[in-house]
Amino acid sequence: MFEVKATSKYIRTSAQKAGLVLDLIRGKKASDAIAILRFTKKSVARDVEKTLRSAIANAVNVADKNQKRRLDEDDLVVSAAYADQGPSQKRVRPAPMGRAYQVIRRTTHITVSVAEGDGAGKPSRSERRAAAASSTASAAREKRTAGSKKKAAAEKADKE
Repeated sequence: MFEVKATSKYIRTSAQKAGLVLDLIRGKKASDAIAILRFTKKSVARDVEKTLRSAIANAVNVADKNQKRRLDEDDLVVSAAYADQGPSQKRVRPAPMGRAYQVIRRTTHITVSVAEGDGAGKPSRSERRAAAASSTASAAREKRTAGSKKKAAAEKADKE
């Protein structure tokens, strides 16, 4: 299994806004991720989709060149997707009474990695939270019943 990445630099959005979109596709199959991005109503989704398509193309080219076999795009999974903060441009906006407000125009570096896999590797955040909640609930239930089991055992020992 190999991992190939693509990076788009100096995208004119904040890293926080890009991270919200990247959270939607992390861990998904590449074809599903493209469908998700196509219908996401955020302007940065278009840039993320371009980066993802570039990563897929890189993976296909690397597979053709190195392994002498055809890589199917449906076998690729978004293994990592993150947004790093790029340089910020500082601008000045005229304000009342001769003052000036500073405007910071943020940029972002978007990195998307794809790997060969089936998409069933790492569970999603919601699946992990649901599993943790159910295990916590069962542990709390056992803790509550453990006290009553000890009492019942003590009462049984007293009767004998």
